[in-house]
Amino acid sequence: MSVLPHTLSPYLLRELRSDHAGETGAVYIYKGIETVAQWRGDVELIRFAQAHGATESDHLKEVTDWLPPPQQSLLLGPWRCAGWLTGALPALFGRRAVYATIAAVETFVDLHYQQQIDHLQASGDPHGLLPLLLRCQADEQHHRDESAALAGEHIGLLLRAWCWTVGFGSSMAVVLARRI
Repeated sequence: MSVLPHTLSPYLLRELRSDHAGETGAVYIYKGIETVAQWRGDVELIRFAQAHGATESDHLKEVTDWLPPPQQSLLLGPWRCAGWLTGALPALFGRRAVYATIAAVETFVDLHYQQQIDHLQASGDPHGLLPLLLRCQADEQHHRDESAALAGEHIGLLLRAWCWTVGFGSSMAVVLARRI
C-alpha cells in the first residue's frame, strides 16, 4: 500500500529513499554474484544468488510503491554498479567470501531498518509502513544468519577487512542516499 508523498514526514522520505537505494544495490549484489557464479559454473552459488535476489527484488518493489519517483535517489546508476561489484568481487574468490560479504551487508541493513522501526513505533506509522519494514528486516536477518553460518566462524584477516569495508561503504551510501 502506498501513501501520498505529502503524508510522509521529511524523515521518512529520506529513510525510504535510502531504503530504495539500498534495495536497488542489493538486487545488483545478487546479479553480480550470479554472473560470476555462472562463469565459474558454481550451481550452489547460482541458486543462493537467485533465491536471495528474488527476495530483494520483492523488497525493492514494495519500497518503490511507497516512494514516488521524484523522491528516489538520483544515484541509482552508481548504486547498481556498486552493488554489482560488491557481489561480483567476492564471488571471484569463492563461496566463503560471498557468504561473509552478505553477512556483513545484512548486519548493517538489520541495524538500519531497526532505526526506522524504532522511529515508527515511537512516533506512529503511516498505515502499512511498519509491517513492511518489519518483514524486510526479518528477511534480511534470515539472509544474515544463513550467510554467517555458511561463511563459518574463522574468517581470515583479508576477508574481515573486506567485510569492514563493505559495512563502512554501506553506511556512507545511506548518508548519500538520504540526501541525493
